[in-house]
Amino acid sequence: MRYSIYVVDDDETVTYGISLSLQDDYRVTTFPNAESALEGFKIESPDLILLDIGLPDMNGIDALKLIKKRYPDVLVMMITGYEDVPTVVTAMKLGAYDYVAKPLHMDSLKLNVQNALESLRMKKEIQLLQERYLKENSPCLIGESNAIQDVMQMVDKVAKSQDTSVLIVGETGVGKELIASSIHFRSPLFKGPFVTLNCASIPEDLIESELFGHEKGAFSGASKTGKKGLIELAEKGTLFLDEVGDLSLSAQAKLLRFMEDGTFYKVGGIQKLAVRTRVISATNRDPELLIKEKRFRKDLYYRLAAVRLEVPTLNQRREDIIPIARHFMVEFSRRLGKRFTRISAEAEEALKGHHWQGNVRELRNVMERGMIFGDGPEMMLEDLDIRETDTDGSSNQMKLPPLTPRGLDLTAMQESIEKYYIHEALRLSGDNQSRAAKLLNLKGTTFHYRQKRLLDR
Repeated sequence: MRYSIYVVDDDETVTYGISLSLQDDYRVTTFPNAESALEGFKIESPDLILLDIGLPDMNGIDALKLIKKRYPDVLVMMITGYEDVPTVVTAMKLGAYDYVAKPLHMDSLKLNVQNALESLRMKKEIQLLQERYLKENSPCLIGESNAIQDVMQMVDKVAKSQDTSVLIVGETGVGKELIASSIHFRSPLFKGPFVTLNCASIPEDLIESELFGHEKGAFSGASKTGKKGLIELAEKGTLFLDEVGDLSLSAQAKLLRFMEDGTFYKVGGIQKLAVRTRVISATNRDPELLIKEKRFRKDLYYRLAAVRLEVPTLNQRREDIIPIARHFMVEFSRRLGKRFTRISAEAEEALKGHHWQGNVRELRNVMERGMIFGDGPEMMLEDLDIRETDTDGSSNQMKLPPLTPRGLDLTAMQESIEKYYIHEALRLSGDNQSRAAKLLNLKGTTFHYRQKRLLDR
């Protein structure tokens, strides 16, 4: 790819010299004034502009303002005939990438241009990675409803900050972790780690070690070499604390200390450690009720909820059901090697009319199962396992498909059954993972592993 560069200077000697120096590596177009350069944008938008400050008519500073307003992603490098420090500072504040002073030294200029375009290449590469990640991993943000548009606007705003803590509140299955990751991958911390901890899945006596780490021999069963905690592992990135309302009061006190000044001690440690990481937390419970019941610290709540983001349920944004369903249809068609291209009118009506107690997660599971057992290319009503909802909000038993001469995928069927009972256990336990695990006679760690593997992937 050959980058496009505009050179804007009323001195023909300057434009000729720059063009001669750069034309072997870049596509260079020269202009004698800002007005003609702006006309050139109608034909091609350049990657970089070398813009003289002392132009006739519209000067370089005014041109810079106009360019950054209309084309904010274009890099602008100012050319000045003398090192006029106040003017250069003004240009940098207005968004200029850099400046070069006359008389120009072509070797230095070529290096400055190379560095500027390398920064542009890296920026575009990061944007492509971010867009690809968000497209593939944020179905909960798909839709045109006012409810989800409000959430998306909030996500975009809070993502620009590196330090502001965010508390995401919403029912199970609305996509709280996906929204947290969307904030991370839209933020300047994109290159840093995104570390997650489900606070409800870790036994109370181990949660502090998971968060803060421990020194060797700190307690019975501790690692002989010690261990880094998730806070430390999330340095220069984002730590996502899911179901933060399940933290013990002791862990809450230590987390509060870290939120206040960015420092902490490992379990059994005497050395104070300092880490810079952004904390995003989530809960499916009412934080105010937890505070009233003295199960959550009010001061910690205010630290965690510098921005509080409430996620609507799928039932509150019904116009988004079909777009999300179509997203899953494309995703699972690719993954399962099938060629589904559309959803029948009857199936769409059933999807829109269903009460989505499990929100986006339940819709994902329904579409995945439909893709497994359906033949395509159209998703039919009979492909979907949409259980009728009773008046008390509970759902009828899962319908098992008959074994026909064409056979069935037993492994997929087993996963579907397991998903169903995990979902039901969470519903019956009020989304308490420990109680849900007991309902299925599973250890907490086993339950959490299966839940992540089957429901959250």
